[in-house]
This record gives sequence, structure tokens and C-alpha cells, in this order.
Amino acid sequence: QVQLVESGGGLVQAGGSLRLACEAIGRILMIDTMSWYRQVPGKQRELVASMDKGGAATYADSVKGRFTISRDNDKNTADLQMIRLKPEDSAMYYCFAGAIIDYNNFDRKYNKWGQGTQVTVSS
Repeated sequence: QVQLVESGGGLVQAGGSLRLACEAIGRILMIDTMSWYRQVPGKQRELVASMDKGGAATYADSVKGRFTISRDNDKNTADLQMIRLKPEDSAMYYCFAGAIIDYNNFDRKYNKWGQGTQVTVSS
């Protein structure tokens, strides 16, 4: 199966910037949607940003104007550029790939989560 590898998390001061990167590795034919979610302990995982294979993006209201998702379909990557970070953006960030079709299973679509990368924003 395809694996997702995330990078780019870390500690940053409020107002700073970070860029998260996600790469899907495997014999990939197509990935329909690539997204970033985040979760803090005790709360549900929430969608931050998502982009379909056509380039249409959606964002959580809390990050609009500050976060930008980008995607390279040829490289199977999805990055999340985050600016003007706030302490409330602190969370574990997860990459998600939806409706993956790989060369080992043409007739089956599946989803995959990355292991997460921690973002901490200090006040």
C-alpha cells in the first residue's frame, strides 16, 4: 500500500510561519484528494485544508487567509504553507490521501493517513 511521509513541523513563535510537506510513496496511479487535518488531545480531528486532483481547495474558516495548500499530482505531494500562526494552531497535523488507486489494485480505492507532525506555536 501507499505510505504517506510528513515533514516540516516544529516550534515557532506566534506570528511566524511553517511549511508542512507530505509525500505519498508507492506505485500510485491516482489520488483523488489530499488533505491536512489537525488534532489536539481530547478533541476530534478537524479538517484544515483539502485539495482535489483538479486543484480545487477548501479551508477551515479558522485558517482562511493564513494557510495555503498546494499539490503536485506528478510527484504525489501536498504542502501546507502556514503564516501568521497563532497559539491555537498548535496541534498534531496529519496528511490524508483519499481515494487512492495504485498499480497493485486497479479495482479498489482506499484512504491513507500519515503518522502526523507536531506544530507548536508559542505565545
